[in-house]
Amino acid sequence: MITFPSYPDLTGRICVITGGAGILGRSICRGLAASGIKTAILDINPEAASGLAADLQSQYDISCIGIQADVMSRESMEKAKAVVESRLGTVSFLINGAGGNSPKATTGQEMYPSSQSGTATGNSHTGGTFFDLDMNAFQSVFGLNFTGTAIASQVFGKPMAERGFGAILNISSMNAFRPLTKIPAYSAAKASVNNFTQWLAVHLAPAGVRVNAIAPGFFLTDQNRFLLTDPKTGESTARGRKIISSTPMGKYGNPEDLVGAVLFLLSDASSFITGIVLPVDGGYSAYGGV
Repeated sequence: MITFPSYPDLTGRICVITGGAGILGRSICRGLAASGIKTAILDINPEAASGLAADLQSQYDISCIGIQADVMSRESMEKAKAVVESRLGTVSFLINGAGGNSPKATTGQEMYPSSQSGTATGNSHTGGTFFDLDMNAFQSVFGLNFTGTAIASQVFGKPMAERGFGAILNISSMNAFRPLTKIPAYSAAKASVNNFTQWLAVHLAPAGVRVNAIAPGFFLTDQNRFLLTDPKTGESTARGRKIISSTPMGKYGNPEDLVGAVLFLLSDASSFITGIVLPVDGGYSAYGGV
C-alpha cells in the first residue's frame, strides 16, 4: 500500500475529475480524497461514479459526489458544473482523465507488409493495416481524448481564470512521445493533448491558472492484463516482454504510482510549474534500447 504525500494546502479544495471511475481514475480519486480534497467524479457510467464517491466519502470522511457526464457534450459538462457548484462549491482543480481507445481504430498488424509478403486486407479485427481503419472510430477516439479535454477545460477553466486561481491537469500518455504500433488514433490524440497542455498553460498564465499533464507509462490493469500476461501461467506475453525490456525499472506501474505526481502538480509545491508533461513511466522515455 502506497502512502500518499501530504500537501496541507490541498485540504478542503474542490476537484473535478473526468473519467474518474476508470481504472487509473479510481486510484487518483482515492489519492484526492485521502488528501482532504472534495472530489466530483464525472463519468459516463453513473453507477460506477456514484458507487466510488460513496466508498471514498465513507472511508475518508470527505465530501465526494458522482455525476454522469459526457465530455464530448458541452451541454452535459455545463449541467455537471452546475451540480458540482451547488453541492460542493467553487472548483479549484480540474483533472481531465476521460479517454480511451477503440478496436475499430486499431490496426491488426504492427507494420504494413513488404511487397514480398503480399498485401494485407480486412479490418482491424482481421489483421488489417492503417488503410482499413474506420475513420469514424478514429475520429471518435480523437474526440474522446482531445476534444473532451478541451471542452472540460473551457467549462471548468473559465471560472478559474475569472477568479485568478486554479490548476488543470491533463492525462497524456507515453504514446504521445513514442507512438505504439497498432494504435494511431490514440497516439495522435494524446500527442495533441501534450501540445494543448503547453498552449493552454501559456494562454492562462496571466490569469493565475496553471496547466500541466502527466504521461503514464505502462500500467497493468484489468483492461490490458490479458494482452500482457498469459491467463494460465501468469507469464508475460511477447508484447508484455517488449514493454518490460524497454522499461528500465523492469516492471509495470501500479495505478497508485500516479497519485504523487498528481498531488504535486495540483499543490502549491509546484506553484512555479506550468506547461510541462511529466512522465510517470519507470524510465521508459529515457531508454534508447541499448
